[in-house]
Amino acid sequence: MPLRQQTPDAGLRRGAGRLPAVESSPPSCYRHPGNRGGVICQRCDRPICPDCMHQASVGFHCPECARVGKQKVVRAGQLSSTPVVTNALIAANLAIFVVGIGSGLQTKSSVVFDGGLAGPLVASGEWYRLITSGFLHANAIHIGFNCFVLYQLGQLMEPVLGRARFALVYLVAMLSGSLGVLLLDPNAITVGASGAVFGLMGAAVAAMRSRGINPFQTGLGATIMLNLVITFSIPGISIGGHVGGLIGGFVAGWILTDIGPARTRDRRLPVAAVVAFGVLVAGAALAVA
Repeated sequence: MPLRQQTPDAGLRRGAGRLPAVESSPPSCYRHPGNRGGVICQRCDRPICPDCMHQASVGFHCPECARVGKQKVVRAGQLSSTPVVTNALIAANLAIFVVGIGSGLQTKSSVVFDGGLAGPLVASGEWYRLITSGFLHANAIHIGFNCFVLYQLGQLMEPVLGRARFALVYLVAMLSGSLGVLLLDPNAITVGASGAVFGLMGAAVAAMRSRGINPFQTGLGATIMLNLVITFSIPGISIGGHVGGLIGGFVAGWILTDIGPARTRDRRLPVAAVVAFGVLVAGAALAVA
């Protein structure tokens, strides 16, 4: 026959009597110690009171976690979508490279001279070189490496930012790289998409920080450090282009993924701020030239 289960305090009833129940006081709100924190934030697990509760898609968030911005819902179709802008940029770089084959594809190529970045030529009115230089490459290894990294970063960042904002970050990073070149090495002819690619790395760092992810706990942090070591160690690599692009991309990504969503719910305002930042960078590059 089944055994009869004793209640936990059965022994106490037969002995010295039942111990008084210990009353546990509810946790206090971490922001208002005098208020009862009856709800736990779904992100940081801190107790919050009704005054600090912000409705989320699941549960409630505390003010700090809510300030990070609304969680973006990514549909399955978006996850599997083709990175159209990334592929278009790679195709444009490859097509221009192929066009330049007949003129040598090295730094002596007429295509490089016609569109490469050089301070005196920009100062003479050829401002388009701030952009065209980002689509020119010196040789097959140069374009191969840049397109490979662009593809990897595009797979990561284009779904996060969206096509238009991804293209905007790429353009701003390219202009920032051109500004860096004109600041550090204005008289040399400089080409390559490296500044824009480094900018995508910077934007990825900003996006990870906005989600509480340490880039050095992923492969991105080590990749950036390795590329910076190569940049400063090997002669002939544009330090200004790489560092300028990295900084510009980080600022653009920070505005779009971190400070923008935290300050406003209007998605147009962060985009407008990045556009204004890009105009400022371009103006600074023309002024420096």
